[in-house]
Amino acid sequence: MPSEKVAINCDNCSSMWKVNDATNCWSLTGKQVPQPPDCPAKVYSEIIDKSFAEYSGDSQVAQISRAATKTEGLCYYRDENGKAKAPRWTRVESTIAFAKIMGYKKIGIASCISLLMETKQLSLILEKQGFELSIVTCKAGSIDKSKMGFGEFCKINPGTHEPICNPIAQAKIFNKQKTDMNIILGLCVGHDMLFSMHSKAPVTTLVVKDRVTGHNPIAVLHGQNYHYKRLQNEPVLDDKDLIGLESTADHS
Repeated sequence: MPSEKVAINCDNCSSMWKVNDATNCWSLTGKQVPQPPDCPAKVYSEIIDKSFAEYSGDSQVAQISRAATKTEGLCYYRDENGKAKAPRWTRVESTIAFAKIMGYKKIGIASCISLLMETKQLSLILEKQGFELSIVTCKAGSIDKSKMGFGEFCKINPGTHEPICNPIAQAKIFNKQKTDMNIILGLCVGHDMLFSMHSKAPVTTLVVKDRVTGHNPIAVLHGQNYHYKRLQNEPVLDDKDLIGLESTADHS
């Protein structure tokens, strides 16, 4: 088995895809191109081969894999020959279809407090689709950030009561509720990790938090040659940004 220091980099195939409409993994033309030297499927072939065994049988992993693959196939309109010609489902519809294929009945929604209106709209849709819901917002418990040792600079509105996010409670409440699947709706970076780490039920993300792009972070990647070109040249966070963000001595 190669060491973890071996370079692997799938994004090098972007140039190959641009020229050939194909990589070794995937092709629009039906013609494969050779694996590059740093291809993970070449460097870690043993892991790749063994992973496919996990998608067979009756384990939860295998069931999720089959449902995900079926959902992917259903996401397109098809021509008379069965070839996909255009997408037909939004992420909301795909999530509903996946849950139904899996036979899930009870869904948890871990929502951001700033997306309560969107959470309500989602809950109305899911209830009409026949699901039982449990919904917990990120500020559950309403413990002020200062009581957790954070300075006022960590607050969006310094000097006010501003609760810390509580993703562990969100997950553990859903565990008690015995949800079949949990949906992340706009949790912050890091909070989404903690939620997923503590959730017993499988987790999917419907909305990711992106305050600038209207929760559409791929816009940054599409805009690399325009508004977000600076991200290739300027640091996002430097030393002066960290002033005031440190916790108190008890939490340092």
